[in-house]
Amino acid sequence: MPGAEAITARLAQRFRDAGAVPVAADILQPADTLLDLYGEDIRARAYVTADPVAGELMLRPDFTVPVVQAHMRAGAEPARYTYAGPVFRKQDSGASGRAREYVQVGYELFDRTDPAAADAEVFALIAGALDGLPVRAVTGDIGVLKAAVAGLPLPAPRRVALMRHIWRPARFRALLERFTGRGPLAAARAALVDRLGNAAPDALIDAAGPVIGTRSRAEIAARIDALRADAAEPPLPADDLERMEALLALACPARAALDRLAALDWPALAPALDRLGRRLDALDACGIDTAALPFQASFGRSTMEYYDGFVFGFEAEGLPPVASGGRYDALTAVLGQGRAIPAVGGVIRPAVVAALEGRA
Repeated sequence: MPGAEAITARLAQRFRDAGAVPVAADILQPADTLLDLYGEDIRARAYVTADPVAGELMLRPDFTVPVVQAHMRAGAEPARYTYAGPVFRKQDSGASGRAREYVQVGYELFDRTDPAAADAEVFALIAGALDGLPVRAVTGDIGVLKAAVAGLPLPAPRRVALMRHIWRPARFRALLERFTGRGPLAAARAALVDRLGNAAPDALIDAAGPVIGTRSRAEIAARIDALRADAAEPPLPADDLERMEALLALACPARAALDRLAALDWPALAPALDRLGRRLDALDACGIDTAALPFQASFGRSTMEYYDGFVFGFEAEGLPPVASGGRYDALTAVLGQGRAIPAVGGVIRPAVVAALEGRA
C-alpha cells in the first residue's frame, strides 16, 4: 500500500486535474488575524509564539484563512485552489491519541454563480477521492442553525450570545436553559441579580472596595445595568425551545431531514431550507444519493468557527476524521474588508487514508 507521501501527491494531482491552482501558505501566520476572527479562544487550540519584529505568530492551524486572504487580494473569479502541508493543533491533556501535527491536502472553490453546485462539486470531488474506502459521510448545515437562532423571539444581546456559542454545544445548551428560566445557570444568575438589589451601580462599586483589574468603573456599571436588563426579560416560550431541541436532535437521511425541518413550520428557516433543497438537487445531479446521505443538524459544531452553511465530513471507525469541509461565505467578507465571494472547500488527511488502505 502507498504511504502518506504518495497519497498526498495523488490527491494533489486529483485536485489539480479538477482545475485547482496549487498555492502555498507560510507555516507561521500572523496571530492577530485569527484572534480578531475568533477571540482569545483560539489560543487554546493553536501554538502561539512571539517575534520581536513581526509580533505574535501562530503555527498554521489550517490553510483556509491564508488562502482566502491571498484570493481576496488578487484572485480571479471563479477560482479553484489546492494545497498540501502540515497544520498544527493543540490537544487537551486527555486527548492522548490525537495528532498535534498532521498533513492536509485541500481544495477550495470561490464562485458566486451557483453556490449549490459549488457545494456539490467539492463534496463529490472529495467523496470520489475516498471511493472504495470504508468511510461514512455525514453532512449538516450551520446556516439552518443560524437561521433558527435568528428566528427566536429574543432580545439582541441574548441572540448574539447564542450565535457566538453555536460552536460550543454545552455552553449553547446552558444559555438556552437560562433563557427559559431553567437550569443551574439561571439559578446562579438570579441569585447574583438578587444580591445586586436596586442600589445604584456607583454605590455597589464603592461598597465592593478598590477597583482591581483593567475594567473601568464605567464598564463595571454598564455590566451591572446589563445584568439587570437581562433579568427583566421574559423567558423564551416553551414551544420555541421545543422546536430548537427538535432541530438540534435531528439526524436522518438528508432528503428526509429537509421534510422534517419544513414540518417544524418555522418561517425563519425558509431561506435556509431553500438553499438546502437546491444543494440536495445539485448533489443528486453529481451522483450522490441524498435519500441515503446522512444529515445531522448539529454536525460541524466542533470545527473551525468560520463555517456558515453546508458542512460535511468523512469518518472511519477507530480513526481521526478522514476528511472535512464546508462553506464559509462570511469569512471572505471579513478578510476582504467588505468585498466578498461565496466560497466552499474541504481537506483530506493522507495519513488517515494510508491507515485505511493498510486495512484492506
